[in-house]
Amino acid sequence: MSFSLDPNLWSILLFFLFGLLIFLTIYFSLKIFLKLFLLLKLTSVFNLFKKITFPGVAIIVFYWMKTLSSKFITPLPEKWLLTLEAGLVFFIVVFFFRLLDGIISVIYQQKKKPFPLPRVLHGFILAVIYLVVFFVVLRSILRVNLTPFLATSALLTAILGLAFQGVLSNVIAGLSLHFSRSFNRGDWVKIGSYEGIVQEMNWRETILLDRQSNLVILPNNVVASEKIINFSRPDKASALILEIKINYGIKPSLVLKKLLEAADEVSEVLKNPAPQAFVASYDHLGLTYWLKFWIEDFSRKNLILGEVGRQVWYKFQRHGIRLSLPLNETLKEVLTTFEPQKALSEAKAEQEVNFAYLLNSNFLRYEEGEKAGELILPIEEIMALASRVKREHYSKGEIVFRQGEKGESCYLVAKGKLRGEILCEEKGRQYLSEFEVNEGEIVGEMSLFTGLPRTATIFVVEETELIRITSSDFAQLLEKHPHLSEVIAEIVSERARKNQDFLQKVQYLSSQDIEASCNPRSIIERFRHLLVLLREGEEERQKKKIVRPEKVS
Repeated sequence: MSFSLDPNLWSILLFFLFGLLIFLTIYFSLKIFLKLFLLLKLTSVFNLFKKITFPGVAIIVFYWMKTLSSKFITPLPEKWLLTLEAGLVFFIVVFFFRLLDGIISVIYQQKKKPFPLPRVLHGFILAVIYLVVFFVVLRSILRVNLTPFLATSALLTAILGLAFQGVLSNVIAGLSLHFSRSFNRGDWVKIGSYEGIVQEMNWRETILLDRQSNLVILPNNVVASEKIINFSRPDKASALILEIKINYGIKPSLVLKKLLEAADEVSEVLKNPAPQAFVASYDHLGLTYWLKFWIEDFSRKNLILGEVGRQVWYKFQRHGIRLSLPLNETLKEVLTTFEPQKALSEAKAEQEVNFAYLLNSNFLRYEEGEKAGELILPIEEIMALASRVKREHYSKGEIVFRQGEKGESCYLVAKGKLRGEILCEEKGRQYLSEFEVNEGEIVGEMSLFTGLPRTATIFVVEETELIRITSSDFAQLLEKHPHLSEVIAEIVSERARKNQDFLQKVQYLSSQDIEASCNPRSIIERFRHLLVLLREGEEERQKKKIVRPEKVS
């Protein structure tokens, strides 16, 4: 074996092998260097250089081999010189197209817009361009006659078509899907029985990431033959429906109102389009209601449905809205009504729990002076109040009441925590003032005592139990203890006078409202109004009582 400078086959092969080694060394060294751009978070620069690295290194190596070949191999056969020139020209053209493609991709990336061509179609167009350039270089520089190749291509195509029938069907189906733009990467779709977000689309298959975080790989010919539902088109908003069956004893207006309130209090439910609630159907078990609402992140469909359902349950529980039950469950409930002793013991236990919460709170206690902290009423009256008030359960995220609403009740926090927001305005600037309401504390009593609109919006921070004290409950105390009006009026007006400067900044409060809350006479007048409403309510209930005739012996 001779390694002299004479142009023989072995020296030429060694020269080209050395060129290949140089190419691989430079190429992989640059790939390692490019990772620095990722570490520096220069993603656009990384993507651009990644596209042009391969043809760029190839141009350098082919130019070096063409320039230095005369120094190592003399004379170099013409066909090898033409091969080097053809390689150089081919990779210069490829470099130009790759550079143009990279610049366009970076522009779209900077604008945070998706590339206008699907990935498979984009790759197909580039492959066709490279193939055309390859044939042009073969014909013009290497003088290769392409006619025999084209003449035998029909037979070759038939053989390859039979051999790669499955692959070709996937490729053609993939092109069809991309031309029709049925879906793109990042879309949430349902293909046949499979549902997930589109992770990848290539020549052969479509890859979904399902709700269980599993990759579902579907051949493109299967995808093209299945029914496709795209939840991300025409926009990201997708409608969900919560179906609930309620018995006939509940007014539909109340059910519809509470359903809409539940949807409104879930932050991930869109405000536009607004949620809708309506009666869908009815049968022997009851009325079927649909709550229809829209969400943007379809991947959280089940979580959002569950959160809306949770809010519905709490609202239904507080307002006595009961789901329609099967006959056997209904029969069980009817039978339990024939156990009066059990019902009495449960009511007694409920009263004792309410009494403990009321007694440990600052409700109806003196705030200042020698009697600070003492009860205004006898302890027996607190026990009587405990039998009338209602303990309600609230879920995290619910709104107890909103600023500016009319208030006819106050709430004692038995368990849990509330958060309040007061929208204020001062010198044309709006700002929020926040506070917390912890266990044993009262919220909303100023509206109950003075008739003021709610001065804050109250949010539930965690699972919470509230004791709701209504204007009727309070009026019954006033009826039994007339002196209570003057005592509470003095305490409330004194508190309002201390907070007068702050109340003037609170939105939805007029100067007349604030002035009335600081005046004991106005508060006493409010209490008289509550007593009138109480007596009118009692008279109305008396009229509705059914008078039963006495038995005739």
